[in-house]
Amino acid sequence: MGFLRVFIAPVNSLRAPLTWPVRTLNFLIAFSLIALLFYFSFSQLNYHWSWVSVFKYREKFLKGWLTTVLISVAALGLSTMLGLCFALAQRSRFLPLYYFSKIYVEVVRGTPLLVQILIFFYVVADAFHVENRYLVGVLTLAFFSGAYISEVIRAGIESVGKSQLESAQAIGLTRSQTYRYVIFPQALRQTLPPLAGQFVSLIKDSSLLSIIAISELTLNAQEVNSYTFSTLESYIPLAAGYLVLTLPISLWTRYLEKRHRYET
Repeated sequence: MGFLRVFIAPVNSLRAPLTWPVRTLNFLIAFSLIALLFYFSFSQLNYHWSWVSVFKYREKFLKGWLTTVLISVAALGLSTMLGLCFALAQRSRFLPLYYFSKIYVEVVRGTPLLVQILIFFYVVADAFHVENRYLVGVLTLAFFSGAYISEVIRAGIESVGKSQLESAQAIGLTRSQTYRYVIFPQALRQTLPPLAGQFVSLIKDSSLLSIIAISELTLNAQEVNSYTFSTLESYIPLAAGYLVLTLPISLWTRYLEKRHRYET
C-alpha cells in the first residue's frame, strides 16, 4: 500500500500537497509513455528524413515565428480590451448598446474565422483603403477572439452572487467601485482557465492569416515544404514553434489560479 501512495494523489491535495520527487516521478512516467508512443509510430514510417535541406531555411522559420509572436501579442491585448468592453456592454441598460454587443458576439461566434479574414481583408479593408495586411490580420484576430473573451468575462461577472452586489450597495459603494473591489477580483479567478484556452486558440488561429499572404510561421513552413518537398521536416518545427508560445501561457495561468485560489 505504501508503494501505491506514490502513484495515487491524496483526497485533499491542498492540505496534503504532493512532494516534488513524487510529482517528478509521475511526470516522467507519463512523458515516457507518450514519447514511446510517438517513437513507435515514427519508426514504422517508410520515410527518408532530410533535415539538411530544411535547415538551410532556419532564418525563414525564425522570421515567421517572430512575426507570429508580434501578431499574437498585439491581437491578445486588443482582443482582451474588446472582450471587456463588450462584456460590460451586454450588462448595459442602454438598449442599442446592449443589442449591438449581442449581435456582434453571436455573428462572430457563428461564422468561421477563415471567412471573416477574407471579408475583412478583401471587403472591409478595401472599402476603407487599408492596404497593410498585417494590420488587418491583427484587427481580424482581435475582433474574432474578442467575442469569445466577452462571453468568458460576462460569465465570470454573472457568477458573483447577487447577495454580494446588494451588500456592496448597502455599504455605499458606487457601480465602478463594486466592479473594482467586489466583482472583478472574484470574476478573475473564474475566468482564468477559459481565458487561457482562448489565448492559446488565438495564437494557433493566427496560422489562418497565411490565406492573405502574411509571412507568419505557418506560411513560411508551407513555403519551405514547397521548396524542399520535406513535409514532416517542415511542419514539425511549425508545431514546436507554436508549442513554445502556448505552453508558457498555460503555465502562467495555472500559477495565477493557484495564487488567487481560496476556500469557500
